[in-house]
This record gives sequence, C-alpha cells and structure tokens, in this order.
Amino acid sequence: MRVLSIALSLLLTLSACTSAPAATPTPTAAPLPEGVRPVEPPIALPDFSLTDQSGQPFSLQNFRDRWTVLSFGYTHCPDVCPIILAHFTLTKRALGDQADKVTFMFISVDGARDTPEVLRRHLANFDASFLGLTGDEMAIRPLAQAFGVRYEIVKPEGTQADYLINHTASSFLVNPKGELVRIYSYGTQPEVVAADLKALILN
Repeated sequence: MRVLSIALSLLLTLSACTSAPAATPTPTAAPLPEGVRPVEPPIALPDFSLTDQSGQPFSLQNFRDRWTVLSFGYTHCPDVCPIILAHFTLTKRALGDQADKVTFMFISVDGARDTPEVLRRHLANFDASFLGLTGDEMAIRPLAQAFGVRYEIVKPEGTQADYLINHTASSFLVNPKGELVRIYSYGTQPEVVAADLKALILN
C-alpha cells in the first residue's frame, strides 16, 4: 500500500490553493477525456475512522455499494476548495436521474478548525446532501497518503489568516467496492466528470 501511495503521489500536485498541472494518464484501451486519469489496477483503500458532519462515525465500510466522488481540503480555503465544491454541485446536476447513485464527499485536512458543525454549515452553502468528514491528524494523514494527497500548513505574511494549508487539489472516484479508480485533475469540467460517471455507472 505504501508503494502504491508513493507512486500515486507523484501523479498529484501540491496546491497552494492554485490549479494543478495535468499529469500523464495511465494508458487504457480507450482514451479518456483530458483531466480524467484512470487508476489501473484499482487501489484498495485502507480502513479508517473519521466523523461526519452529523457527528456520526464513518469508515471504509460506508463507501460500499455507492460511487463516491471526493476531495480533500478545508473550509477556510480561500479559492480552490469552494470551486471544487461548486463543481460538485454542477456535476450532480449533470448526472440527472443517476445522481442518487453517487455520494459527493469533502474530507477536511484541518481537523483543528473543521468540527462537524463547521463542516455542516459550510457544505450547506453548496448542497446539504454533500458528506463532510473530519478527524484529528493521526486519522487524516494516513487516509490522505492512501490517495496520494499531500498537504502542509503555511503561515503567509501579509494576511489576517492564522494559517493556510497547501493541499493536493485533485478529486477522486471510489467505486462501490471501496477502491480508488479515477483521479480528476483540478479544473476538469463538471460535464466531463458527469459523463465519465454515467459511463461507469451504466457499465
């Protein structure tokens, strides 16, 4: 799992709340749109224990039987995270009658500030059905590494913010078996993601 995570991390970009450059896609039998990167073979995710925005425990088992599109970020993110969540909203809309088969998830890398209540209020600004997860550093870091996600706290000068967090800005698709099967580059258009999801759901 560590080798897979390290290899995967090389494909991802650490974002200082800016867009991420595209990486070379894994070869497939049929070409996929730009920004859609398959993970082949799929990566089985490790179990974990986090808390959702309702204060309920959430683990790998909760991924089962649904497709899940997720990203890592934090509610104080000034630009990238709101754009990602807005894209999730548009992707869900573009899915139409297939939307009920997909969960949209936001995993905080800022457990110190992003309590379940903070996540609940923040996600309600986009779609109240979106799922938010939070936890302490010991719980979040291993899960982020399994996705190849990197993040670090920075304290920039000339800002009123206590701190910002540079983080990988990609989104990820987990299949109903709890396996990572897609990476969507930051900036991939919602209709492209929705079309890819529909193809997988109906396959």
